[in-house]
Amino acid sequence: MNFNSSESKNISKPPFFDGNNYSHWKAQMTIFIQSLDYNLWDLIVDGPNLPTITDENGEIISKPRNKYNDDDRKIVQLNAKAKHVIICAINSNEFNRVSSCVSAKDM
Repeated sequence: MNFNSSESKNISKPPFFDGNNYSHWKAQMTIFIQSLDYNLWDLIVDGPNLPTITDENGEIISKPRNKYNDDDRKIVQLNAKAKHVIICAINSNEFNRVSSCVSAKDM
């Protein structure tokens, strides 16, 4: 069997998006993320529901980090993990487009 090294994949690294053939990359990335942790995939699809609180004016705002409980930290950590996977899989042009996003879903 003859393997072309340019086509072999490292199963521990996400598929890289070079700006071409988005639909192919998206399908590969979907399977990659689901195989890492299906909760990551759910978070990307549904959004992370980042921790919030209601302020004295009745407005819902982001919860300060110093008020996070263990469940809040799990949600924030999972979002950071999903963002990391996405960042590792994209080129610098795409990175510049999404690096300021707060959630993996927004990315």
